[in-house]
Amino acid sequence: QVQLQESGPGLAKPSQTLSLTCTVSGDSITTSYSFWNWIRQLPGKGLEWMGAIGYEGRNFYSPSLRSRTSVSRDTSKNQFSLHLSSVTPEDTAVYYCAEIMGFYKNGDPNFGSWGQGTQVTVSS
Repeated sequence: QVQLQESGPGLAKPSQTLSLTCTVSGDSITTSYSFWNWIRQLPGKGLEWMGAIGYEGRNFYSPSLRSRTSVSRDTSKNQFSLHLSSVTPEDTAVYYCAEIMGFYKNGDPNFGSWGQGTQVTVSS
């Protein structure tokens, strides 16, 4: 069974860079056709996909967050990380990591396991 666990600070100050790490067990982040994602839920809003790193190390980013988002990985630890720069209170959200195991013929992602989510509050 694949398990994902987010870790990182629950509080960040405006203008700082927020860094979160997702530790994966039960699967390798280099498994073919796997994609490792960061997704957030803003208060009272739906889920927002932020970015991902693929099994080959290629990055994918949401156009609206591309300028502030970086996703990296440490294959030796089977972890991948989110770095969100210049945070503001509007980045306060629950942040999730999740696996995509490939895509259906219509292009829809085949989501696998999700982490439980971690609350991040941006406040001075």
